[in-house]
Amino acid sequence: IIDKPIIYLYPRQEQQVSVRLEYQGQIIFSYPEYNKELKGWTVTAYPNGRLVDLLNGKEYSYLFWEGVPDKTVDYDFSTGFVVEDKDVVIFLQDILAKFGLYPKEYNEFIVYWLPRMKKNKYNLVHFSGAEYENTAKLNITPKPDSILRIFMVFKPIDKKINIEPQQVPSFKREGFTVIEWGGTELQK
Repeated sequence: IIDKPIIYLYPRQEQQVSVRLEYQGQIIFSYPEYNKELKGWTVTAYPNGRLVDLLNGKEYSYLFWEGVPDKTVDYDFSTGFVVEDKDVVIFLQDILAKFGLYPKEYNEFIVYWLPRMKKNKYNLVHFSGAEYENTAKLNITPKPDSILRIFMVFKPIDKKINIEPQQVPSFKREGFTVIEWGGTELQK
């Protein structure tokens, strides 16, 4: 399952934005409601991140969806991180800030994922790139100047192992910025 991808929109000025999600699977939850005809959402977006859905006129902080992929995704764990239960908060604060999330964004990420990761003695963590991008393509109009998509894949492991650390790319917010985060927990 693709858990809680949320999409923040930060345009330079108030403007209408269309977010199309081409997901290779079934969307099981969304908020505001995913419009099947549009394959996404149309909102009025504000520079502070506030969104107003054009279909219902209600205000939102971000776009949320979850889905079940059509086929199993083979995530690459050749690089990543091993995170002990006691270190989950510090790890997530540090790594998500390095990726380019602001505290408001990474705090929401941590609140969602912390209970699931803390129950494991160790977590093998990898931040997916192409595997996720190919499963859940975003098409945003007008085109953003900068976009950051963070998708964390993790699985519980019983003991600490050695793994080559994953490189964290630098990200600079410029102009109309889109930030997305989500993840999935794999079983052993």
